[in-house]
Amino acid sequence: MKMDKKYWPVILFTAIAFGVLIGGKLSIFGKQETLISNSHKFKLNRLIDFIEREYVDDINTDSIVDLTVNGILEQLDPHSVYISKNEQTFVAESMRGDFVGIGVNFYVYKDTVAVIKPLIGGPSEKAGIKAGDRILFADNYQLFGKKIPNDTLYSKLKGAVGSDITLTIFRKSENKKLKVKLKRDVIPIKSVDVALMISNDIGFIKVNRFSETTYKEFKAGLEKVIAKGAKSVIVDLRDNGGGYLEKAVQMADDFLEEDALIVFTKNKKERVDKTKATKKGIFEKGKVFVLLNENSASASEIFAGAIQDNDRGIIVGRRSFGKGLVQREMELGDGSVVRLTVARYYTPSGRSIQKPYENGNEDYYNEFDKRFESGELYERDSIKIKDSLIFKTKKGRTVYGGGGIVPDIFVPLQNRHSEDAVEAMMQTGIVSYFVFEELDKDRKAFYNLNFDDFIIKMEYTDLYYTNFQNYLNKNGIAVQLSKSKPVVKRYLMAEFARQLFDDEKYYEIILKEDEMVKAVLEHK
Repeated sequence: MKMDKKYWPVILFTAIAFGVLIGGKLSIFGKQETLISNSHKFKLNRLIDFIEREYVDDINTDSIVDLTVNGILEQLDPHSVYISKNEQTFVAESMRGDFVGIGVNFYVYKDTVAVIKPLIGGPSEKAGIKAGDRILFADNYQLFGKKIPNDTLYSKLKGAVGSDITLTIFRKSENKKLKVKLKRDVIPIKSVDVALMISNDIGFIKVNRFSETTYKEFKAGLEKVIAKGAKSVIVDLRDNGGGYLEKAVQMADDFLEEDALIVFTKNKKERVDKTKATKKGIFEKGKVFVLLNENSASASEIFAGAIQDNDRGIIVGRRSFGKGLVQREMELGDGSVVRLTVARYYTPSGRSIQKPYENGNEDYYNEFDKRFESGELYERDSIKIKDSLIFKTKKGRTVYGGGGIVPDIFVPLQNRHSEDAVEAMMQTGIVSYFVFEELDKDRKAFYNLNFDDFIIKMEYTDLYYTNFQNYLNKNGIAVQLSKSKPVVKRYLMAEFARQLFDDEKYYEIILKEDEMVKAVLEHK
Protein backbone atom coordinates (compact mmCIF):
# COMPACT_ATOMS: atom_id res chain seq x y z
CA MET A 1 0.00 0.00 0.00
CA LYS A 2 1.28 3.44 -0.90
CA MET A 3 0.23 5.77 1.89
CA ASP A 4 -1.16 9.15 0.94
CA LYS A 5 1.32 11.87 1.87
CA LYS A 6 -1.23 13.52 4.10
CA TYR A 7 -0.67 10.70 6.57
CA TRP A 8 3.09 11.07 6.69
CA PRO A 9 4.37 12.12 10.09
CA VAL A 10 5.84 15.58 10.32
CA ILE A 11 8.43 17.09 12.60
CA LEU A 12 7.55 17.51 16.25
CA PHE A 13 4.35 19.40 16.95
CA THR A 14 3.72 20.89 13.52
CA ALA A 15 0.07 20.21 14.28
CA ILE A 16 0.04 22.97 16.90
CA ALA A 17 -1.09 25.70 14.53
CA PHE A 18 -3.96 23.64 13.09
CA GLY A 19 -5.21 22.45 16.48
CA VAL A 20 -5.23 25.90 18.02
CA LEU A 21 -6.63 27.50 14.86
CA ILE A 22 -9.59 25.13 15.03
CA GLY A 23 -9.86 25.85 18.75
CA GLY A 24 -9.78 29.53 17.88
CA LYS A 25 -12.52 29.05 15.33
CA LEU A 26 -14.64 27.33 17.93
CA SER A 27 -14.04 29.56 20.95
CA ILE A 28 -17.27 31.46 20.87
CA PHE A 29 -18.94 33.32 23.67
CA GLY A 30 -22.39 34.68 22.96
CA LYS A 31 -25.25 34.27 20.54
CA GLN A 32 -25.01 34.18 16.76
CA GLU A 33 -25.62 37.39 14.92
CA THR A 34 -26.52 38.05 11.29
CA LEU A 35 -24.29 40.44 9.38
CA ILE A 36 -26.32 43.43 8.20
CA SER A 37 -25.07 45.43 5.24
CA ASN A 38 -25.63 49.18 4.98
CA SER A 39 -25.43 51.26 1.81
CA HIS A 40 -21.85 52.35 2.37
CA LYS A 41 -20.74 48.70 2.50
CA PHE A 42 -21.69 47.84 -1.08
CA LYS A 43 -18.29 48.67 -2.64
CA LEU A 44 -17.06 45.08 -2.56
CA ASN A 45 -20.37 43.76 -3.89
CA ARG A 46 -20.20 46.15 -6.84
CA LEU A 47 -16.65 45.10 -7.59
CA ILE A 48 -17.52 41.40 -7.52
CA ASP A 49 -20.56 42.00 -9.77
CA PHE A 50 -18.40 43.95 -12.21
CA ILE A 51 -15.82 41.14 -12.39
CA GLU A 52 -18.50 38.50 -12.86
CA ARG A 53 -20.22 40.49 -15.62
CA GLU A 54 -17.29 41.93 -17.58
CA TYR A 55 -14.03 40.06 -16.83
CA VAL A 56 -12.48 38.62 -20.00
CA ASP A 57 -12.25 35.04 -18.67
CA ASP A 58 -14.63 32.85 -16.73
CA ILE A 59 -13.79 32.97 -13.08
CA ASN A 60 -15.20 31.57 -9.86
CA THR A 61 -16.26 34.69 -8.00
CA ASP A 62 -17.02 32.67 -4.89
CA SER A 63 -13.30 32.03 -4.52
CA ILE A 64 -12.60 35.75 -4.89
CA VAL A 65 -15.07 36.53 -2.11
CA ASP A 66 -13.43 33.94 0.14
CA LEU A 67 -10.01 35.49 -0.51
CA THR A 68 -11.35 38.97 0.15
CA VAL A 69 -12.95 38.04 3.45
CA ASN A 70 -9.85 36.15 4.56
CA GLY A 71 -7.67 39.10 3.57
CA ILE A 72 -9.70 41.48 5.70
CA LEU A 73 -9.72 39.21 8.74
CA GLU A 74 -5.98 38.58 8.54
CA GLN A 75 -5.47 42.27 9.25
CA LEU A 76 -7.26 41.93 12.60
CA ASP A 77 -5.99 39.06 14.75
CA PRO A 78 -5.20 35.35 14.35
CA HIS A 79 -8.54 34.19 15.72
CA SER A 80 -10.93 36.34 13.69
CA VAL A 81 -11.56 33.80 10.97
CA TYR A 82 -13.75 32.98 8.00
CA ILE A 83 -15.18 29.46 7.80
CA SER A 84 -16.46 28.39 4.39
CA LYS A 85 -19.72 26.52 3.94
CA ASN A 86 -17.95 23.15 3.55
CA GLU A 87 -15.73 23.72 6.56
CA GLN A 88 -18.65 24.91 8.63
CA THR A 89 -20.49 21.63 8.12
CA PHE A 90 -17.58 19.73 9.67
CA VAL A 91 -17.03 22.30 12.43
CA ALA A 92 -20.72 22.38 13.33
CA GLU A 93 -20.86 18.59 13.68
CA SER A 94 -17.72 18.53 15.77
CA MET A 95 -18.96 21.20 18.12
CA ARG A 96 -22.51 19.88 18.28
CA GLY A 97 -20.98 16.62 19.47
CA ASP A 98 -22.80 14.25 17.13
CA PHE A 99 -23.74 13.41 13.55
CA VAL A 100 -26.14 11.02 11.86
CA GLY A 101 -24.55 7.95 10.31
CA ILE A 102 -23.90 4.23 10.55
CA GLY A 103 -21.42 4.27 13.45
CA VAL A 104 -18.07 2.90 12.32
CA ASN A 105 -14.44 3.94 12.47
CA PHE A 106 -13.00 3.25 9.03
CA TYR A 107 -10.36 4.18 6.52
CA VAL A 108 -9.82 3.51 2.83
CA TYR A 109 -7.37 0.61 2.59
CA LYS A 110 -6.29 -0.53 -0.88
CA ASP A 111 -9.22 1.29 -2.53
CA THR A 112 -11.80 -0.29 -0.18
CA VAL A 113 -13.62 1.09 2.85
CA ALA A 114 -12.28 -1.00 5.75
CA VAL A 115 -13.97 -1.03 9.15
CA ILE A 116 -11.42 -0.43 11.91
CA LYS A 117 -14.08 -0.86 14.57
CA PRO A 118 -17.85 -0.41 14.87
CA LEU A 119 -18.85 2.05 17.57
CA ILE A 120 -20.29 0.42 20.67
CA GLY A 121 -24.07 0.70 20.66
CA GLY A 122 -24.18 2.17 17.17
CA PRO A 123 -26.27 0.94 14.22
CA SER A 124 -23.41 -1.02 12.65
CA GLU A 125 -22.55 -2.94 15.82
CA LYS A 126 -26.22 -3.73 16.40
CA ALA A 127 -26.47 -5.01 12.83
CA GLY A 128 -23.48 -7.33 13.33
CA ILE A 129 -20.77 -5.49 11.41
CA LYS A 130 -17.31 -6.44 12.69
CA ALA A 131 -13.79 -5.02 12.70
CA GLY A 132 -12.08 -5.96 9.45
CA ASP A 133 -15.25 -5.96 7.34
CA ARG A 134 -15.05 -4.22 3.97
CA ILE A 135 -17.98 -2.08 2.87
CA LEU A 136 -18.41 -2.72 -0.86
CA PHE A 137 -21.72 -0.97 -1.55
CA ALA A 138 -23.91 1.58 0.21
CA ASP A 139 -27.29 0.64 -1.20
CA ASN A 140 -26.40 0.35 -4.89
CA TYR A 141 -23.48 2.78 -4.85
CA GLN A 142 -20.10 1.09 -5.33
CA LEU A 143 -17.48 2.10 -2.74
CA PHE A 144 -14.52 0.00 -3.89
CA GLY A 145 -12.14 -0.02 -6.84
CA LYS A 146 -12.19 3.72 -7.42
CA LYS A 147 -11.03 6.86 -5.72
CA ILE A 148 -14.04 8.44 -4.05
CA PRO A 149 -13.78 11.98 -2.64
CA ASN A 150 -14.24 12.05 1.12
CA ASP A 151 -17.29 14.29 0.95
CA THR A 152 -18.97 11.88 -1.48
CA LEU A 153 -18.10 8.88 0.69
CA TYR A 154 -19.45 10.52 3.82
CA SER A 155 -22.63 11.60 2.04
CA LYS A 156 -23.35 7.99 1.10
CA LEU A 157 -22.96 6.75 4.68
CA LYS A 158 -24.65 9.67 6.41
CA GLY A 159 -28.31 10.58 6.13
CA ALA A 160 -31.45 11.39 8.07
CA VAL A 161 -32.14 9.86 11.47
CA GLY A 162 -34.00 6.58 11.03
CA SER A 163 -33.33 6.34 7.29
CA ASP A 164 -32.59 2.85 5.93
CA ILE A 165 -29.36 1.85 4.25
CA THR A 166 -28.30 -1.55 2.95
CA LEU A 167 -24.57 -2.28 3.09
CA THR A 168 -22.90 -5.00 1.08
CA ILE A 169 -20.10 -6.37 3.23
CA PHE A 170 -17.15 -8.63 2.51
CA ARG A 171 -16.05 -10.44 5.67
CA LYS A 172 -12.45 -11.50 5.13
CA SER A 173 -12.32 -13.77 8.19
CA GLU A 174 -15.13 -15.89 6.73
CA ASN A 175 -14.38 -15.22 3.05
CA LYS A 176 -17.96 -14.32 2.24
CA LYS A 177 -20.20 -11.44 1.19
CA LEU A 178 -23.35 -10.49 3.00
CA LYS A 179 -25.97 -7.76 2.95
CA VAL A 180 -26.70 -5.84 6.13
CA LYS A 181 -29.70 -3.54 6.47
CA LEU A 182 -29.63 -0.92 9.20
CA LYS A 183 -31.13 2.41 10.19
CA ARG A 184 -28.94 5.48 10.49
CA ASP A 185 -28.88 7.03 13.93
CA VAL A 186 -27.32 9.86 15.91
CA ILE A 187 -23.65 9.02 16.52
CA PRO A 188 -21.93 10.84 19.39
CA ILE A 189 -18.52 12.45 18.82
CA LYS A 190 -16.82 12.09 22.15
CA SER A 191 -15.12 15.14 23.65
CA VAL A 192 -14.22 13.22 26.81
CA ASP A 193 -12.02 10.34 25.70
CA VAL A 194 -11.95 8.48 28.99
CA ALA A 195 -12.69 8.68 32.71
CA LEU A 196 -10.89 6.04 34.76
CA MET A 197 -9.05 5.36 38.00
CA ILE A 198 -5.24 5.33 37.85
CA SER A 199 -4.93 4.34 41.51
CA ASN A 200 -7.28 3.51 44.37
CA ASP A 201 -8.06 7.18 45.02
CA ILE A 202 -7.04 9.15 41.88
CA GLY A 203 -9.40 9.64 38.97
CA PHE A 204 -8.27 10.67 35.48
CA ILE A 205 -10.46 12.46 32.91
CA LYS A 206 -9.21 13.27 29.40
CA VAL A 207 -11.02 16.12 27.59
CA ASN A 208 -10.07 16.59 23.92
CA ARG A 209 -12.17 19.70 23.14
CA PHE A 210 -15.10 21.76 24.44
CA SER A 211 -18.24 20.98 22.45
CA GLU A 212 -21.94 21.25 23.25
CA THR A 213 -21.88 17.85 24.94
CA THR A 214 -18.63 18.26 26.86
CA TYR A 215 -20.01 19.20 30.24
CA LYS A 216 -22.57 16.39 30.15
CA GLU A 217 -19.78 13.92 29.29
CA PHE A 218 -17.42 15.43 31.85
CA LYS A 219 -19.94 15.37 34.67
CA ALA A 220 -20.74 11.73 33.94
CA GLY A 221 -17.01 10.95 34.04
CA LEU A 222 -16.50 12.89 37.26
CA GLU A 223 -19.42 11.12 38.91
CA LYS A 224 -17.99 7.80 37.73
CA VAL A 225 -14.57 8.31 39.35
CA ILE A 226 -16.13 9.77 42.52
CA ALA A 227 -18.28 6.64 42.81
CA LYS A 228 -15.11 4.56 42.50
CA GLY A 229 -13.50 6.37 45.42
CA ALA A 230 -11.58 9.26 43.83
CA LYS A 231 -10.22 11.69 46.40
CA SER A 232 -8.12 13.45 43.75
CA VAL A 233 -8.93 14.15 40.10
CA ILE A 234 -6.60 14.74 37.17
CA VAL A 235 -8.15 16.75 34.32
CA ASP A 236 -6.04 16.22 31.19
CA LEU A 237 -6.33 19.17 28.77
CA ARG A 238 -3.17 18.49 26.79
CA ASP A 239 -3.61 19.19 23.06
CA ASN A 240 -7.09 20.60 23.72
CA GLY A 241 -7.33 23.64 21.46
CA GLY A 242 -10.54 24.97 22.98
CA GLY A 243 -14.17 25.28 22.01
CA TYR A 244 -17.21 26.63 23.83
CA LEU A 245 -16.11 28.84 26.71
CA GLU A 246 -19.26 28.19 28.72
CA LYS A 247 -18.48 24.46 28.88
CA ALA A 248 -15.12 25.21 30.50
CA VAL A 249 -16.98 27.46 32.93
CA GLN A 250 -19.41 24.67 33.82
CA MET A 251 -16.52 22.28 34.41
CA ALA A 252 -14.73 24.77 36.66
CA ASP A 253 -17.97 25.32 38.59
CA ASP A 254 -17.90 21.68 39.71
CA PHE A 255 -14.62 22.32 41.55
CA LEU A 256 -15.15 25.83 42.92
CA GLU A 257 -17.17 27.09 45.86
CA GLU A 258 -20.16 29.35 45.35
CA ASP A 259 -19.35 32.93 44.21
CA ALA A 260 -15.74 32.14 43.28
CA LEU A 261 -14.85 34.15 40.17
CA ILE A 262 -14.23 31.87 37.16
CA VAL A 263 -13.56 34.32 34.32
CA PHE A 264 -14.40 37.81 33.17
CA THR A 265 -14.45 39.41 29.73
CA LYS A 266 -13.91 42.99 28.62
CA ASN A 267 -14.92 44.45 25.25
CA LYS A 268 -13.81 47.59 23.37
CA LYS A 269 -16.28 49.71 25.33
CA GLU A 270 -14.72 48.48 28.59
CA ARG A 271 -17.84 46.53 29.47
CA VAL A 272 -16.93 43.82 31.97
CA ASP A 273 -18.93 40.60 32.29
CA LYS A 274 -18.07 38.37 35.23
CA THR A 275 -18.92 34.69 35.61
CA LYS A 276 -18.93 33.17 39.07
CA ALA A 277 -19.32 29.67 40.44
CA THR A 278 -22.68 28.47 41.70
CA LYS A 279 -23.48 26.14 44.58
CA LYS A 280 -23.85 23.18 42.22
CA GLY A 281 -20.25 21.93 42.45
CA ILE A 282 -19.90 18.18 42.99
CA PHE A 283 -16.15 18.05 43.79
CA GLU A 284 -15.33 21.16 45.83
CA LYS A 285 -13.03 19.57 48.42
CA GLY A 286 -10.82 16.90 46.83
CA LYS A 287 -7.45 17.59 45.20
CA VAL A 288 -7.42 18.76 41.58
CA PHE A 289 -4.58 18.54 39.05
CA VAL A 290 -4.77 20.01 35.53
CA LEU A 291 -2.41 18.79 32.79
CA LEU A 292 -1.43 21.33 30.12
CA ASN A 293 1.03 21.55 27.26
CA GLU A 294 1.89 24.02 24.49
CA ASN A 295 -1.19 22.91 22.50
CA SER A 296 -3.68 23.64 25.30
CA ALA A 297 -5.52 26.81 24.34
CA SER A 298 -8.52 29.04 24.86
CA ALA A 299 -11.24 27.28 26.89
CA SER A 300 -8.56 24.96 28.31
CA GLU A 301 -6.72 28.00 29.61
CA ILE A 302 -9.92 29.46 31.07
CA PHE A 303 -10.46 26.29 33.08
CA ALA A 304 -6.82 26.06 34.19
CA GLY A 305 -6.69 29.77 35.07
CA ALA A 306 -9.79 29.52 37.22
CA ILE A 307 -8.38 26.53 39.11
CA GLN A 308 -4.97 28.18 39.56
CA ASP A 309 -6.10 31.68 40.53
CA ASN A 310 -8.58 30.35 43.09
CA ASP A 311 -5.84 28.15 44.61
CA ARG A 312 -8.12 25.22 43.98
CA GLY A 313 -5.59 22.91 42.35
CA ILE A 314 -2.18 22.38 40.81
CA ILE A 315 -1.33 23.00 37.16
CA VAL A 316 1.14 20.42 35.81
CA GLY A 317 3.04 20.41 32.53
CA ARG A 318 4.30 23.15 30.24
CA ARG A 319 3.19 26.69 29.39
CA SER A 320 -0.07 26.68 27.46
CA PHE A 321 -0.60 28.25 24.04
CA GLY A 322 -1.77 31.71 25.08
CA LYS A 323 -5.16 32.52 23.55
CA GLY A 324 -7.24 35.05 25.46
CA LEU A 325 -9.57 36.36 22.77
CA VAL A 326 -13.34 35.83 22.61
CA GLN A 327 -15.14 35.30 19.30
CA ARG A 328 -18.75 35.88 18.27
CA GLU A 329 -20.22 34.13 15.25
CA MET A 330 -21.88 35.97 12.36
CA GLU A 331 -23.66 34.17 9.54
CA LEU A 332 -22.94 35.33 6.00
CA GLY A 333 -26.12 33.96 4.44
CA ASP A 334 -24.71 31.11 2.36
CA GLY A 335 -23.79 28.63 5.09
CA SER A 336 -20.43 30.24 5.74
CA VAL A 337 -19.66 32.20 8.89
CA VAL A 338 -17.22 34.70 10.31
CA ARG A 339 -16.02 34.39 13.88
CA LEU A 340 -14.93 37.84 14.95
CA THR A 341 -12.98 38.71 18.07
CA VAL A 342 -15.23 40.88 20.21
CA ALA A 343 -13.59 40.81 23.64
CA ARG A 344 -10.68 39.60 25.74
CA TYR A 345 -11.07 37.25 28.63
CA TYR A 346 -9.22 37.45 31.91
CA THR A 347 -8.56 34.92 34.64
CA PRO A 348 -9.83 35.65 38.18
CA SER A 349 -6.57 37.40 39.20
CA GLY A 350 -6.91 39.78 36.25
CA ARG A 351 -4.49 38.07 33.88
CA SER A 352 -4.82 38.36 30.14
CA ILE A 353 -2.98 35.30 28.86
CA GLN A 354 -3.18 36.28 25.19
CA LYS A 355 0.27 36.16 23.66
CA PRO A 356 1.36 38.95 21.25
CA TYR A 357 0.21 38.79 17.62
CA GLU A 358 1.44 42.11 16.24
CA ASN A 359 3.90 40.42 13.86
CA GLY A 360 1.25 38.53 11.91
CA ASN A 361 -0.34 35.11 11.87
CA GLU A 362 2.70 33.19 10.65
CA ASP A 363 4.88 34.48 13.46
CA TYR A 364 2.03 33.90 15.92
CA TYR A 365 1.57 30.23 15.09
CA ASN A 366 5.30 29.59 14.72
CA GLU A 367 5.94 30.86 18.23
CA PHE A 368 6.43 27.22 19.22
CA ASP A 369 9.73 27.28 17.33
CA LYS A 370 10.94 30.06 19.60
CA ARG A 371 10.00 28.05 22.67
CA PHE A 372 11.91 25.10 21.30
CA GLU A 373 14.99 27.13 20.42
CA SER A 374 15.03 28.96 23.76
CA GLY A 375 14.97 25.69 25.67
CA GLU A 376 11.66 26.51 27.36
CA LEU A 377 10.28 23.06 26.59
CA TYR A 378 13.10 21.48 28.58
CA GLU A 379 13.94 24.01 31.30
CA ARG A 380 11.43 26.00 33.38
CA ASP A 381 13.98 28.78 33.91
CA SER A 382 13.93 29.44 30.16
CA ILE A 383 10.34 30.70 30.29
CA LYS A 384 10.53 34.46 29.73
CA ILE A 385 8.18 36.41 32.03
CA LYS A 386 7.92 40.20 32.22
CA ASP A 387 7.88 41.71 35.71
CA SER A 388 4.85 43.75 34.70
CA LEU A 389 2.85 40.57 34.12
CA ILE A 390 3.02 39.17 37.66
CA PHE A 391 -0.29 38.62 39.43
CA LYS A 392 -1.42 37.11 42.72
CA THR A 393 -3.84 34.27 43.38
CA LYS A 394 -6.54 34.43 46.04
CA LYS A 395 -4.02 33.20 48.64
CA GLY A 396 -1.18 35.38 47.41
CA ARG A 397 0.75 32.95 45.22
CA THR A 398 2.54 34.48 42.23
CA VAL A 399 1.16 33.66 38.76
CA TYR A 400 1.99 35.10 35.35
CA GLY A 401 0.16 36.63 32.39
CA GLY A 402 1.24 37.58 28.91
CA GLY A 403 1.19 34.36 26.96
CA GLY A 404 -0.34 31.20 28.36
CA ILE A 405 -0.75 29.56 31.75
CA VAL A 406 2.60 28.85 33.40
CA PRO A 407 2.35 25.56 35.34
CA ASP A 408 2.96 25.17 39.06
CA ILE A 409 4.84 21.93 38.41
CA PHE A 410 6.95 22.00 35.26
CA VAL A 411 7.34 18.74 33.31
CA PRO A 412 9.77 19.01 30.41
CA LEU A 413 9.75 17.10 27.18
CA GLN A 414 11.76 14.01 27.94
CA ASN A 415 13.85 13.69 24.82
CA ARG A 416 15.43 15.95 22.29
CA HIS A 417 14.74 16.42 18.61
CA SER A 418 14.23 13.14 16.71
CA GLU A 419 13.12 11.12 19.74
CA ASP A 420 10.38 13.61 20.49
CA ALA A 421 9.35 13.46 16.83
CA VAL A 422 8.96 9.69 17.12
CA GLU A 423 6.66 10.02 20.12
CA ALA A 424 4.59 12.64 18.30
CA MET A 425 4.33 10.33 15.30
CA MET A 426 3.16 7.48 17.52
CA GLN A 427 0.07 9.52 18.37
CA THR A 428 -1.01 9.96 14.74
CA GLY A 429 -3.34 7.96 12.50
CA ILE A 430 -0.49 6.06 10.90
CA VAL A 431 -0.25 3.85 14.01
CA SER A 432 -3.97 3.09 13.87
CA TYR A 433 -3.71 2.07 10.21
CA PHE A 434 -0.65 -0.10 10.83
CA VAL A 435 -2.32 -1.91 13.73
CA PHE A 436 -5.45 -2.50 11.67
CA GLU A 437 -3.40 -4.07 8.91
CA GLU A 438 -1.49 -6.28 11.37
CA LEU A 439 -4.73 -7.49 12.92
CA ASP A 440 -6.18 -7.99 9.47
CA LYS A 441 -3.47 -10.56 8.68
CA ASP A 442 -4.72 -12.92 11.38
CA ARG A 443 -7.45 -11.78 13.75
CA LYS A 444 -7.81 -15.30 15.08
CA ALA A 445 -4.41 -14.93 16.78
CA PHE A 446 -6.09 -12.56 19.24
CA TYR A 447 -9.42 -14.37 19.65
CA ASN A 448 -10.44 -15.13 23.23
CA LEU A 449 -7.45 -13.30 24.78
CA ASN A 450 -8.30 -11.50 27.98
CA PHE A 451 -6.49 -8.25 28.72
CA ASP A 452 -3.84 -9.78 31.00
CA ASP A 453 -2.98 -12.46 28.43
CA PHE A 454 -2.87 -9.78 25.75
CA ILE A 455 -0.33 -7.76 27.75
CA ILE A 456 1.90 -10.80 28.18
CA LYS A 457 1.66 -11.59 24.47
CA MET A 458 2.67 -8.05 23.49
CA GLU A 459 5.43 -7.51 26.07
CA TYR A 460 7.43 -10.55 25.07
CA THR A 461 7.65 -9.96 21.36
CA ASP A 462 9.40 -7.47 19.07
CA LEU A 463 7.43 -8.67 16.06
CA TYR A 464 5.17 -5.63 15.76
CA TYR A 465 7.97 -3.18 16.53
CA THR A 466 10.01 -4.69 13.67
CA ASN A 467 7.00 -4.79 11.36
CA PHE A 468 6.25 -1.15 12.09
CA GLN A 469 9.77 -0.08 11.14
CA ASN A 470 9.38 -2.02 7.91
CA TYR A 471 5.95 -0.43 7.38
CA LEU A 472 7.47 3.05 7.64
CA ASN A 473 10.30 2.16 5.29
CA LYS A 474 7.89 0.69 2.73
CA ASN A 475 5.85 3.88 2.74
CA GLY A 476 8.87 6.13 2.29
CA ILE A 477 8.88 7.47 5.84
CA ALA A 478 12.51 7.90 6.87
CA VAL A 479 12.22 7.58 10.64
CA GLN A 480 14.51 5.33 12.65
CA LEU A 481 12.89 3.88 15.75
CA SER A 482 15.85 2.20 17.44
CA LYS A 483 16.51 4.99 19.97
CA SER A 484 12.84 5.07 20.96
CA LYS A 485 12.05 1.35 21.09
CA PRO A 486 10.28 1.35 24.52
CA VAL A 487 8.09 4.30 23.48
CA VAL A 488 7.22 2.71 20.14
CA LYS A 489 6.34 -0.63 21.73
CA ARG A 490 4.16 1.05 24.35
CA TYR A 491 2.14 3.03 21.81
CA LEU A 492 1.78 0.01 19.53
CA MET A 493 0.54 -2.10 22.43
CA ALA A 494 -1.89 0.66 23.41
CA GLU A 495 -3.33 0.93 19.90
CA PHE A 496 -3.73 -2.85 19.67
CA ALA A 497 -5.60 -2.64 23.00
CA ARG A 498 -7.84 0.15 21.70
CA GLN A 499 -8.85 -1.80 18.60
CA LEU A 500 -9.24 -5.12 20.43
CA PHE A 501 -10.79 -3.79 23.66
CA ASP A 502 -11.60 -0.08 24.16
CA ASP A 503 -10.23 3.43 24.79
CA GLU A 504 -9.93 2.79 28.51
CA LYS A 505 -7.42 -0.01 27.93
CA TYR A 506 -5.45 2.29 25.60
CA TYR A 507 -5.08 4.87 28.37
CA GLU A 508 -4.31 2.26 31.02
CA ILE A 509 -1.21 1.36 29.02
CA ILE A 510 -0.17 4.88 28.01
CA LEU A 511 -0.60 6.51 31.42
CA LYS A 512 1.69 4.07 33.25
CA GLU A 513 4.70 5.80 31.67
CA ASP A 514 3.23 9.28 31.35
CA GLU A 515 5.67 11.80 32.84
CA MET A 516 3.00 14.32 33.83
CA VAL A 517 0.96 11.66 35.58
CA LYS A 518 4.13 10.50 37.34
CA ALA A 519 4.68 14.09 38.49
CA VAL A 520 1.18 14.16 39.98
CA LEU A 521 1.77 10.89 41.81
CA GLU A 522 5.06 12.18 43.22
CA HIS A 523 3.48 15.44 44.35
CA LYS A 524 0.48 13.77 45.92
